[in-house]
Parts: sequence; C-alpha cells; structure tokens
Amino acid sequence: MNPQRRQWLALGAGLAATRWASAQPANRTRPDPRAPAPRRIGLALGGGSARGFAHIGVLQALDEAKVPVDVVAGTSAGALVGAFYAAGISPWKMQDIALKVRDIDVADFASGSKRGMLGGMALRRLVNSLLGDVPIEKMPRRFAAVATDLASGDKVALQRGDTGAAVAASCAIPGVFIPAQLNGRELVDGGLTSPVPVGVARQLGAEAVIAVDVGGKPSAKPRSGLYEIILQSFEIMGRSLAEMEGQTANVLIRPRTDAFDSSDFNARKEMIEAGYLAGQSALPELRRKLGLG
Repeated sequence: MNPQRRQWLALGAGLAATRWASAQPANRTRPDPRAPAPRRIGLALGGGSARGFAHIGVLQALDEAKVPVDVVAGTSAGALVGAFYAAGISPWKMQDIALKVRDIDVADFASGSKRGMLGGMALRRLVNSLLGDVPIEKMPRRFAAVATDLASGDKVALQRGDTGAAVAASCAIPGVFIPAQLNGRELVDGGLTSPVPVGVARQLGAEAVIAVDVGGKPSAKPRSGLYEIILQSFEIMGRSLAEMEGQTANVLIRPRTDAFDSSDFNARKEMIEAGYLAGQSALPELRRKLGLG
C-alpha cells in the first residue's frame, strides 16, 4: 500500500475513535452498579385526636427538607392529614385549613344516636369537598386509611373509593362516632388495631417507613365530660400498641404533645409548631438512615 495512503487511513481511524469516545458519557457520570437503588419511602401517621394537628408540622419540616414520600398510611387523625398529603395538598395549605375549620363543620350532633354522639357525615362531606371528591386510587401518592372491623376485630386498610368515607371510618372513635357503614362492614377507629400503621405503609410498597406518633401520656387534669373520658380511655388502651408499632419503623418521630390534651382543639397552632420542631430534629437521623442528601 502506498505509504501516503496508509498515513491517511491511520489518521481517519484516529479521528473516528476520538469522535466515538467524545460521544460516550464520562466515567464520572455513569451510575455505580454497586450503589443502592433509591428506596420507596412511606409515612405512617398515627392517631391522636386533636394532637393530630402535630402531623401537619412534621410534614412541613419534611417538605422543606425535600424528603421524597411515595406512600402514606394513616390512622384516625393521621388518616385525615394523610389523605390531604396524599392528594397533593401542601402542609402549609393544610395549616390554613386547620386553623379556619370550625367544630360545627365536623361535629354533626343532629345525626347522633344511642350508638354514638356524632354521625360522621359532616366529616365525610368536608374531606370530599376540600379534595374535590378525588377517590383514593386517583391520588398522586398511594394512600390507605386504617379502620377496624367492628364485627371481626380485623384491621382494614381502605385503599379505594370514597376518600371522605374512608377517613370518617378511620376516625370513628367508639362512643363518639356512630360506626361507619362501608363496603358491607361496620367500621370504627383504626387505633383499636393499628394506632401507628407502619405495617400498612409497607403493604403499600414502602421499603423504608417514617412513623409519626403524636400520642402522648394521658393528661392528669380532671375529665369534665363523656367525650373527654372516652378519649382518655382510648389513649390509655392504645399506648402500648402504638409504642410497639412505632419501634418497627426505620425512623420514629414523636412530637412533644404531652402538654396538650387530646380533646383540646383550641391549641392547633401550638401543636403544629410542636410537630415542626420534631420533624426538624429528626432530619439528621433521616438523612443517615435513609441515605438522603
């Protein structure tokens, strides 16, 4: 072969190799096959009646830190807050709603009976109106409201259908609310079987679970009425189970709610602030255990 032709061929091959190499991603941008894949993160929001306002503050801290949340499981007050979060309502919007909603908007005493003081329809309507009647399965995040089957005692994770009805069933404290009729079952508060629903969050696909336990020690102040006595009794009954469930989470957040009574709906702003402080305090542990940046 002509020496000059051989030089041109070599030069062309070199240029082609250079172009091919430049078109490939640099080694530093290639994913490390040994790096763990991102885990699906779930929230387990526990019950606590009025203390449930603390959930909103925790969510504010998690959102500010850009903690990715894929699934949400909620019991009772946690189901109410969790439904809004799963539907895409920001925690700051939730705070606005929480501070403006009136007792009369959820307390339908006129529909009460010997089976409960409240009917639950007002709560159902309020949730659906604020969420635009979105069914559970259409929410941006997977969601389940946890209730208890009154006939069998089984835990029931409501994952489809009427969101307001599911939340009302999850919140149906025996003696306070009439048992909810849903899907051929009589359902009452999920706190009877799963006060901090870590297991349900895992069933929804969460590989790592952040549990939020807003329950506190029973208040020592005198109980002034039937409603207060029922709530205090409910808290005492579920405390041990809540602690056991919380310990199965990857991260457990416990806002300091002991100073607030579970029946005190006038301390909403203070409870939201307590949740925010607890959420901020938990961020270093979250980043360490869940590998967040």
